[in-house]
Amino acid sequence: MIIEQIYTSCLAQAAYYIESNNEVAIVDPIRDYQTYIDKANASGSKIKYIFETHFHADFVSGHIDLAAKTGAQIIYGPTTQTSFPVHVAADHEKFALGEINITVLHTPGHTLESSSFLVTDKNNKDYCVFTGDTLFVGDVGRPDLLDGILTKEALAGMMFHSLKKLTSLADEVIVYPAHGAGSACGKNIGKETFSTIGEQKQNNYALQPMSEQDFILAVTEGISPAPAYFFKDARLNKQGYTNYDEVLKNGLIALDINAFKDLVRTKSATIIDSRFPDFFELGFIPGALNFGLNGQYAIWAATIIDLHQPIVVVCKPGTEEESVQRLSRVGFDNILGVLEGGMDAWINAGEKYDMVVSISAEEFALDSKHNPKATILDVRKPSEFNSGHVLNATSIQLSEMPSRMNELEKSSEVLVHCAGGYRSMVAASMLKKEGFVNVKNVWGGYAKIKEEEAIVLVGAK
Repeated sequence: MIIEQIYTSCLAQAAYYIESNNEVAIVDPIRDYQTYIDKANASGSKIKYIFETHFHADFVSGHIDLAAKTGAQIIYGPTTQTSFPVHVAADHEKFALGEINITVLHTPGHTLESSSFLVTDKNNKDYCVFTGDTLFVGDVGRPDLLDGILTKEALAGMMFHSLKKLTSLADEVIVYPAHGAGSACGKNIGKETFSTIGEQKQNNYALQPMSEQDFILAVTEGISPAPAYFFKDARLNKQGYTNYDEVLKNGLIALDINAFKDLVRTKSATIIDSRFPDFFELGFIPGALNFGLNGQYAIWAATIIDLHQPIVVVCKPGTEEESVQRLSRVGFDNILGVLEGGMDAWINAGEKYDMVVSISAEEFALDSKHNPKATILDVRKPSEFNSGHVLNATSIQLSEMPSRMNELEKSSEVLVHCAGGYRSMVAASMLKKEGFVNVKNVWGGYAKIKEEEAIVLVGAK
């Protein structure tokens, strides 16, 4: 038996490859499916099953395309309804894979169809369980994604009982969740990407002895609003989506400068610049939004931009496929091409470009002192802000920037920061796109600001 976790850091997502006697099952595949086929081919094996723990909301799964390429059967848990052929399993239904068995455990709570998959080895011993978004390391899945169908309290109540199915397993059973730290599918997921039932019973706050009502309060308290694209991705995973190969082919069309400009003008295409912030700030196409490949690139792009919006990409030469591929993973299907030659081609052609001024924490202290009317914009999450912030700072978390930018004065100098510099450059590019002229990004973010003794902080530890 071979079990391999295939972790995609930019999505904080884990897919799984299971092999026994040349039969393969894939759990929760991402959209770019070829990795799974290549692994199976390398060992002369055939992909027999694609197990989906639930309708994923934070990424587009590769289940449909992978099934079409391999003939594998897509397996979902009880109550599932889709617009394409799947096997809807019964609770405790078993699936043979070589010498092992995989048993479906219906564990609703995150969603109604949410299920975990228990692997039993050739000696009929429980070995591991794929828990999807039901049980994470140190956390459980958010129960608030079915608003209008069921309340978060009702779903949390279901999860309370579902978790008992998991905690009844032996302590040594390995827990393989669908996400790690950084995913918005939980409140505070731990940094480890796998654990055991015993470790989680001991350390996970949600598995401690408590009443159902106390559990509901614990898991529903302090949940940040889900990004709007979550509901669109869940719908795509349920109803179907554009073929991945077609999205990649169209997205990788090399656009000369005239074709690029024409798409921006005639299609109102949004420009995504995937270069690292340190390069973006030195020169970018006016109106471009910076989501650097060095961070949660696609997640932030989907949080800020509507998935149906036409997109054109500017990137570092050599990163074209990565830039398009990662956007497709979260549901951007209308990518119209990539600027040929990147930003160098634009500048060498004599086209106009914009810049963002980045300042050190020391310069930030001087600016805020000499210009008390400057807006200090903190784009971290409220929880980060409440743990310590600059005196008189305005808190608008990055995800709320599209709806709250009108609260800022365009004529004011805006000094923007986050924790380390990635989110603040996204925010700076958004401000520039909306006509803010005097925008400065604080290099190193709040981490560097805390080191500057001349800056007055509130609540900092």
